[in-house]
Amino acid sequence: MPYTGSSILRDTITMILAGGQGERLHPLTAFRSKPSVPFGGKYRIIDFALSNCLNSGLRRVYILTQYKSDSLNQHIFEAWNIFNAELGECIYSIPPQKKVSGDWYLGTANAIQQNLNLFANSDKCKWMLLLSGDHIYKMDYIKMLQAHIDRKADLSLACIEVPRESASRFGIVGVDDDYVVNSFIEKPANPPEIPDKPGYSFVNMAIYIFNASVLRSVFAEMEQKKIKANDFGQDVIPYMLKSNRHVVAYKFEDENKKQSPYWKDIGTIESYYEANMDLISVLPEFNLYDTDWPIRTYQGQYPPVKTVSHGEDRIGRDLNSLICDGSIISGGLVERSILGFNVRINSFSYVSDSIVMNHCVIGRNAKIRRAIIDKNVVIPEGVEIGFNYEADKKRFTVTDSGLVVIPKNYTF
Repeated sequence: MPYTGSSILRDTITMILAGGQGERLHPLTAFRSKPSVPFGGKYRIIDFALSNCLNSGLRRVYILTQYKSDSLNQHIFEAWNIFNAELGECIYSIPPQKKVSGDWYLGTANAIQQNLNLFANSDKCKWMLLLSGDHIYKMDYIKMLQAHIDRKADLSLACIEVPRESASRFGIVGVDDDYVVNSFIEKPANPPEIPDKPGYSFVNMAIYIFNASVLRSVFAEMEQKKIKANDFGQDVIPYMLKSNRHVVAYKFEDENKKQSPYWKDIGTIESYYEANMDLISVLPEFNLYDTDWPIRTYQGQYPPVKTVSHGEDRIGRDLNSLICDGSIISGGLVERSILGFNVRINSFSYVSDSIVMNHCVIGRNAKIRRAIIDKNVVIPEGVEIGFNYEADKKRFTVTDSGLVVIPKNYTF
C-alpha cells in the first residue's frame, strides 16, 4: 500500500548506538564515550546523526549508551530536550539494564535485542532506523525509508561508493544488478565491485532500516537455533542473507551539497584532527553553513568573541580560524586553529594548527603548535607545546606525525 511521509514518520523509531569506548581516540575518550567527543569547536560527534533525524522529521529517538555516558547524557539533556511527549515525540537515553540476561550490551545487535520492548508493539512501530552515533555526514533518512518501503525490503543498508583499491579497510556490501545484497564481508582482500560502477565498491555505512516485525522474527529464530546474535555485521545480517530475507543496498544520497559525498567514521586521533582542520579551509569538504540543513547543538549563554590589542606589539588576531562564543584573544595570535567556548589567549602567545577546547587558558608567551588541548586546561606562561617531540612525549600522548594531545583537566 502507498504511504505518505507523515505516516512513515509516525510508524518509525530511531535507535542510535552510542556506547562505543573509542579506544583509538584516547585520551579524548578518557572521560567520555566516542559520540560525546567535541568536534568543530561547538558540537559533539553525536550532534550530526541527531541533526539528520531532526532535519528528516524523525521525532522518536532512543540513544543506547554504555561506557562513560555521563558527558553524553548531560549533553542530550541540555541540547536535545526539545521533543514534545504529548505529540508522541521523545528522545531517551537507554543504558544497559540487563532486561533479558545478566549481561551488559555485548554488541550492536545484542543492544537492540535487549530493548525489543521499545518496538514490540507493531501498531506503533513498523520500521526501525538504526544509526551509529559516531559518524559525521548529512543524510535525509526519509528518502531511504521511502526506498525501503517501495522495494518491499526486510532490511535496507545505506552504502557509499569507495574506490575498490581502498575498500578493503571497510565492511563491504556485495550486490547484484538490482542492488539486492548477496554478500556482506568485513575488510575483504578482494572487494566485490558495484555492477554498474566498475572500479568502485559499496562500503557499509552502519545505517540500517529494518522491518520491525522481521527483526523480531530473526532474533527469535536465532535464539531458538542457538545462533549467536551479538553483532549485526558479523551475526545477524549474514543470517538474514542465508535465510533468504530480502536485503537491499541503498546508495547514499548526500545532503552536503559537495561534489564528493562526505561520510567520516572518525576512529583515530589523526583522522579526528584532519576532519576538524578541514572545517577551517577556504572550501571545506563539510559545510557547516548550509541553512537548509542546520546542525543543532548546545548553545551556552556566552558573550561574543573579543579581540584585544594593546599598542603596536600586543595585537589580538585570529587568522583562518573558527572561534566560539565567549573566547577572548588578548594580544596573542591564533592561526589555522579551532577554539571552543570561553577560551582565553593571553598576550604574546601563539597558537597555530591546533584545537583548543572549552574553558582553556593559554598563558602569556606560550607557544602551541599542532596540538589538541581538551577542556579545562591552563597552559602556564612561557610553555611550549609541539616544538620538541621528545619533551612532549614524556608528558603527553604524541602521534607518529607529532600531533600532541593534552587530556581534559590536565594540570601542569
